[in-house]
Amino acid sequence: MTPAERLRKNQRMLDKAIRELDQMRVKLEKQEKTLIQQIKTSAKNGQMGACKIQAKDLVRTRRYVEKFYSMRSQLQKISLRLQTYRTNEQMMQAMKGATMALGSMNKSMNLPQLQRIAMEFERENDIMDQRQEMMDDAIDDAMDVGIEEEGDEVVEQVLEEIGVDFNQALGETPTALGTAAVPEGKIAQAVGGGGGGGGGGGDPVDDDLQARLDSLRK
Repeated sequence: MTPAERLRKNQRMLDKAIRELDQMRVKLEKQEKTLIQQIKTSAKNGQMGACKIQAKDLVRTRRYVEKFYSMRSQLQKISLRLQTYRTNEQMMQAMKGATMALGSMNKSMNLPQLQRIAMEFERENDIMDQRQEMMDDAIDDAMDVGIEEEGDEVVEQVLEEIGVDFNQALGETPTALGTAAVPEGKIAQAVGGGGGGGGGGGDPVDDDLQARLDSLRK
């Protein structure tokens, strides 16, 4: 019989003894109540001799009840101690199994192979990042196709609305283009029908733009 089996057997014996003590204690407590009732009856009937005998039985019964409580407490203490020992034994066995498993894993673990796998993973991850960056650049380039042409079309439409030739505007210097974009007030005045040709000494580009706007009104 193994120590664990012996512990379980003793535990069952203790549990059985505790149950038997509880049953006997319950019977004595019922007997105590019966004796109290008998003592009251004998006292009412004036039977003092019987009353004294019953009183002694009551005292004896109460002492046994107290004794059974004490015995149960002792058995419960032993049972808890055995249960604690059994739990410690189970914990020790579990730790032993875990230690053996960890030792087996440590023996089977190949550190150089693990390092090589980690390096390969890092390299493949870098390659994936580079390819992803190339794909992102290709997608961005594909999305930008035609944007410049569409922007030129929009500018051409705007210049046509104000009477400026798109090709001529592209051929001018940046300074001239910047100057041509300024006279917004004159454009509004010309379209609104006011006099736009006042004041001499103006910019030739402004005069040319004003002349084109005046021709649009005719």
